[in-house]
Amino acid sequence: MAGIVIAGFGGQGVLVLGQMIAYAGMLEDKSVSWFPSYGPEQRGGTCNCSVVVSEEDIGSPIVTKPDAVIIMNSPSFDRFVPEVIPGGLVIYNSTLIDKKPERDDIRVVAIPANEIAEELGNARVANMVLLGSFLANTGLVNDASVEKSLEQVLSERHHHLIPLNMKALERGREYQ
Repeated sequence: MAGIVIAGFGGQGVLVLGQMIAYAGMLEDKSVSWFPSYGPEQRGGTCNCSVVVSEEDIGSPIVTKPDAVIIMNSPSFDRFVPEVIPGGLVIYNSTLIDKKPERDDIRVVAIPANEIAEELGNARVANMVLLGSFLANTGLVNDASVEKSLEQVLSERHHHLIPLNMKALERGREYQ
């Protein structure tokens, strides 16, 4: 079982990442849950989601001690890094977070996600860069499932962006 927390500001694609992981797990016949949490501000306010992907039944959709976190902003870094279990994984956007975890019992991957997204031509795919690294580091779900989940999670009017999102995933895979 993998309990994951994805966190950042509203508008950074935090909830979409969680939906994609959950949907990809569902396509692979795994048990999944996705539990969003966000303030009334939505865009610009903090938000996070708990995702659980498991071969077994899931007892609770809330992840209090994550196996892994994907973090897109500094307030979320401060909030969730201490909660990661020993031996867990922290993936974070080093473009927006200028600190490092002070723990030595976790794996840490710092990725300049916004910079990479800008190089690809669209700052909004920074979340996909982080997801690519997460997938490369965990192997939780496979590429085909992720691509299919993009087709389901993105609205049809954004399907023309799927190739760009797949490029962002590939760039993120370089960070392990």
